[in-house]
Amino acid sequence: MAGPIVRRGAVLGLGVLWWWAVLRLALSPGAGALEGAVAAGGWGLSLLPVHCVPKARATGALEAGRWSRAWRAARVTTASPPRRSDAGSGRS
Repeated sequence: MAGPIVRRGAVLGLGVLWWWAVLRLALSPGAGALEGAVAAGGWGLSLLPVHCVPKARATGALEAGRWSRAWRAARVTTASPPRRSDAGSGRS
């Protein structure tokens, strides 16, 4: 029970700290590097993909090795047949 409460308290506290830094940067002429670092760090954390799931559990996930098999198959087959040595260049 204490785990979720502590986690929510930490998230709320860090959110308040981030908003304080952003508002101080926007409204106060005396804002400095500390506020800038807190605001940039919080913004950078918002870019993390926190809603990702392991590939095995993802909806529509492709099996492992699919691309390597496709590349191997592409190397074996060719788009057009090889030219014959007696065919000439096609120019008369």
